Amino acid sequence: MEDLSLHILDIVENSISAQAEAVLIRISEDTRSHLLTVEIEDDGRGMNQAMVEKALDPFFTTRTTRRVGLGLPMLAQSARETGGDVVIHSAVGKGTRLKATFHSDHPDCRPIGDMQSTLATLIAGHAEIDFVYEHRRDTELMRLDTRDDKSGRSI
Repeated sequence: MEDLSLHILDIVENSISAQAEAVLIRISEDTRSHLLTVEIEDDGRGMNQAMVEKALDPFFTTRTTRRVGLGLPMLAQSARETGGDVVIHSAVGKGTRLKATFHSDHPDCRPIGDMQSTLATLIAGHAEIDFVYEHRRDTELMRLDTRDDKSGRSI
């Protein structure tokens, strides 16, 4: 994928497929440490430990429409190309939390991309889902919470 926003779109679609009602997307840019972190947390059905261990394997998928699962493995590859990594925590019935770290000064680090369009696509396509987006760059924070307009659930 050309940029991280497309990875994020793919991973959040996984959350929605896992029956999430709320999704948190957090991007953190530490320009001093040259560290970029992407976190996605949902309240979906979650995965057992065996599935978590297989989730980064491109030849593992729970889909019936194809035999490979490329979203998580491609994100992990993108992170590892920069010296970063992906960590997944999940529990059945409690949701999933994914954290991808990138060394932003590495020449293979992909740009964040068009998060505005990614968020617009998610919100317009899944109005029933509560989305929280936080983007921190050093000490500056930008936050969008679709629950501000509805009485909603929390992540």
